Amino acid sequence: MINSTEKINNSGEVLAWSMYDFANQPFTNLVLTFIYGTFFTTVIASNEIVGTQQWSHAISITAIVVALLSPFMGALADKGGYRKMFMFFFTWLTIIATTVLYFVLPGQVIRALFWFVLANIGFEMGSVFCNAYLPDISHSKNIGRISGYGWSLGYVGGLLSLALAMFFLVQTDTPIFGFLKGEAGAYQNIRATNLLVAVWFAVFSIPTFLFVKDKKPDTKAFLNNAKHTLKGFRSTANELRNYPQIIRFLVARLVYNDGLVTVFAFGGIYAAGSLDFTFDEIMVLGVVLNITAGLGAFLMGYLDDKVGGKKTLKVTLLGLMLAMALAVFAPEIRPFLQYVFGGSSVPDWVNAKNIFWIAAVLIGVFSGPNQSSSRSLMGRFTPEAKKNEFFGFFAFSGKATAFLGPFLLGAFTVAFDSQRAGISIVFFFFFFGYFLLGRVDEEKGMEQGGFI
Repeated sequence: MINSTEKINNSGEVLAWSMYDFANQPFTNLVLTFIYGTFFTTVIASNEIVGTQQWSHAISITAIVVALLSPFMGALADKGGYRKMFMFFFTWLTIIATTVLYFVLPGQVIRALFWFVLANIGFEMGSVFCNAYLPDISHSKNIGRISGYGWSLGYVGGLLSLALAMFFLVQTDTPIFGFLKGEAGAYQNIRATNLLVAVWFAVFSIPTFLFVKDKKPDTKAFLNNAKHTLKGFRSTANELRNYPQIIRFLVARLVYNDGLVTVFAFGGIYAAGSLDFTFDEIMVLGVVLNITAGLGAFLMGYLDDKVGGKKTLKVTLLGLMLAMALAVFAPEIRPFLQYVFGGSSVPDWVNAKNIFWIAAVLIGVFSGPNQSSSRSLMGRFTPEAKKNEFFGFFAFSGKATAFLGPFLLGAFTVAFDSQRAGISIVFFFFFFGYFLLGRVDEEKGMEQGGFI
């Protein structure tokens, strides 16, 4: 393990590692949340209600596959030193599949979902191995800040890519490279945002692969290592019992991360379908969310190092619960205030859209540090020899039931013919996650992991 002095003087490696977040965040923004997801439900699918359910099924399939793959592949990476090799493979799976999404035309539902699922699996699995580097490049006094640096730089990447998409593809009358707009042009300008994501990921992930240190992979023994890893997988899972605080934390994250997965997958869809946001407004929403999430991750990284990951996570979950309550009840808040205070006393700006904007800002402020502090807390609890293996279970906790949020959202949306009914389930994921997180003892977890 790198000692603390070496880790203090590794700013170049920290930056190279953080560049992976910078490189992959546009996938979350442009494909998953703000543009392609909304484009799928409003244009590719037959209607918004059916499209929302179909998109939820795609998210659920991704979650199941990642939950099954990540612990095994994490253990295999530990055994043979395949961390960077696996990260490279899944990065390029995302790049290729996202490129193919450009060629999917309106009405081609199955094709769109197939390539989106492949791209999303690659994105999630690449993040597993990127996260596993965090304990290598940090120590107990700065792990929160370094995790926050990565997330905040990621949101900078998301913001810049979103701005490029807005000004050169979506909002302009003359999209770059002659891409056509509207139904007559098969929405080439919207579909071309996938090409932007693919090129961005390919270019800006290069520093991570070149400059983040790792041991040489044992490629000759790959099949043998895979065989032994598969045989020993049960003992690997059983070994988690020696780290009860990790188990408690992963159970809590299993719940509250379902809420985040659902918000990211359906935030733009909900804004468009229930609050009549236009594509342009959704793009601005994406800009605002990236700015607030980046600032939140950066600033609360210092709070994480000062008061600990658990307390920081509890603050973020309270903020996210408030945000979801505002988002769900946005259309009722103005009528309620008019009833209580009289119609003329309620300012004009208090309306459903503006209340949702407040909710969106809160989601941004608290979602960034929630993810960052989750990663840093896992880093504090993880023993040196089990980094990839245990971060595989970290990914498992984020995906094992992550199909449940999108599935319930889709089911409730169809059952009540209302996206608001569907999105309301997110609040309860945050609520129960907060309750379960209270059972985690951070100091004992760090002692068991050898981080202090």
